[in-house]
Amino acid sequence: MKKSARSTSLDSAKTRRRAPLVTPSDLKAGSSKDIAAAMNGILADVFALYLKTKNFHWHMSGPHFRDYHVMLDEQADQLYAMTDPIAERIRKVGGTTLRSIGHIARMQRIADNDADFVEPSDMLAELRDDNKTLAARLREAHEVCDEHRDIATASLIEVWIDETERRTWFLFEASRPGDSTGH
Repeated sequence: MKKSARSTSLDSAKTRRRAPLVTPSDLKAGSSKDIAAAMNGILADVFALYLKTKNFHWHMSGPHFRDYHVMLDEQADQLYAMTDPIAERIRKVGGTTLRSIGHIARMQRIADNDADFVEPSDMLAELRDDNKTLAARLREAHEVCDEHRDIATASLIEVWIDETERRTWFLFEASRPGDSTGH
């Protein structure tokens, strides 16, 4: 019995889906695997931190509402802007990226916060600590890139470390108690 064109096309698609990714790169297969693993961990953390930042942005309250609301929106935008370049670097080095929210949840190291209410000062402190943790994880990923001579990914990571340190600094400064003496 002869296979239909549609059946042959489906078989071909299934075969291609199972085929290994062979992105042209001068990096060795082991290097690609190590870099992709490190960067997928970063990608999961960035998505988790993005969503937590938006959560706190949406649920901010208190006398500094507008300032904190705007700052967290800007920080969330910056985090979201990291996601596509991270995923594309993973693909460029021959890896595969996160595929779902479940995949993010399995890989993320930044803890979620599902509390019904969080004090604004606690929001800022938690995001400050999470950004500090992300900077440390970015440095770890940079070391993996250095080990495998992946200069392009390392270069992007350096910019993200600077942005992450800036977010940490802003969150720290925004959460400091005011000085009633004017000094």
